[in-house]
Amino acid sequence: MERIKRNPYEMAVKQLEDAAEVLKLDRGVVDYLKVPDRVLQVKVPVKMDDGSIKVFTGFRSQHCGVRGPYKGGIRYHPEVTLEEVIALSMWMTWKCAVVNIPYGGGKGGIICDPKKMSEGELERLTRRYTTAILPVIGPDRDIPAPDVYTNPQTMAWIMDTYSNVLGYTIPGIVTGKPVEIGGSEGRTASTGRGTAIAAREAAKKLGIEIKNAKVVIQGFGNVGYHAAKILSEWGAKIIAVSDSKGGIYSDDGLDVDRVAEHKSYTGSVKGAEKCEEISNEKLLELECDILIPAALEEVITEKNADRINAKIISEGANGPTTPEADRILEERGIFVVPDILANAGGVVVSYFEWVQDLNRYFWGEERVNSELEKVLVRSFKEVYTIKEDYDVSSRDAAMILALKRVVRAFELRGLWPQ
Repeated sequence: MERIKRNPYEMAVKQLEDAAEVLKLDRGVVDYLKVPDRVLQVKVPVKMDDGSIKVFTGFRSQHCGVRGPYKGGIRYHPEVTLEEVIALSMWMTWKCAVVNIPYGGGKGGIICDPKKMSEGELERLTRRYTTAILPVIGPDRDIPAPDVYTNPQTMAWIMDTYSNVLGYTIPGIVTGKPVEIGGSEGRTASTGRGTAIAAREAAKKLGIEIKNAKVVIQGFGNVGYHAAKILSEWGAKIIAVSDSKGGIYSDDGLDVDRVAEHKSYTGSVKGAEKCEEISNEKLLELECDILIPAALEEVITEKNADRINAKIISEGANGPTTPEADRILEERGIFVVPDILANAGGVVVSYFEWVQDLNRYFWGEERVNSELEKVLVRSFKEVYTIKEDYDVSSRDAAMILALKRVVRAFELRGLWPQ
């Protein structure tokens, strides 16, 4: 399915303005929140394996730091844009606020195609980018994390580069690191686990038993796999999954681990045994109880929203639903758990990791998962209460909750210098 090329910053601003209108916020406060605190654009020259030098472009956007250090991932993708990075940093501000952790929003990215680069080239790219953004990051300033096509190894390179420049080991500079060098148990599965918890809580509100609920997942990467794995452990039936090359479907349900094993060997879920192949477009329109878009932005639009046949959408990806599609889904009675709540599990456990790094005292996975459950269940209830009190969509409710917390911090701190 060809995605609509739309400026994601416009989407983020529209969501902000809709929530601000409900709260009747002062125009100056809204204008303040529409613009990031700072945006850094850097050139990233890398010596490639063939000896040539290739210059990449990288970004780091820091949206709003009134509630704490900036927090957000770094993505490597050929379609990274400045507008996308700014929008994602804004969404991170709301995401941290809606689950009430003391961070502001940040985001980074490099325009590159990591699938066409060797591990050595990716390491040199990462270390060079880290050096370029080093003046604006730090464990009390801005803490990066993995995102699209970055992973724990990427974070290890960032931590090592930053630590070597400063002359001592600083594990708190990034989250999502390998456990062996200060990462947290449970971090790898946390975003998918959070998306599954959000779907389960929504199912409770609609009277849907999670056991035997039919689930469709677009995007079978880290988030999609772990959401599928956890939901299947709770008894749900995963009937379809996909990746960038296509999807597979079985009304009898998929064996999540066997599909993951097939993908590890072939590079795609396509061709898995005892499954029908299905396009990403058709997969989104399958009849199911829970749909989890866990790929890229803008996959549910005004062009296909009237054909979505799910009762619940739990957004594992950032910005998978356009504002126009939101209105259609709301009119049709489809319960959308918005991205800033549904996929907040990653940043919640990143916060736990940061706390553990600062204290040099580490938790077991059981405690991590238990604390994550508490935060997300509490946050879901808070959002649902606002949804009912204001008679708004779940997305607007999450935005209202987040915006209230950010604006309150802004009001308490005030403007300086005046």
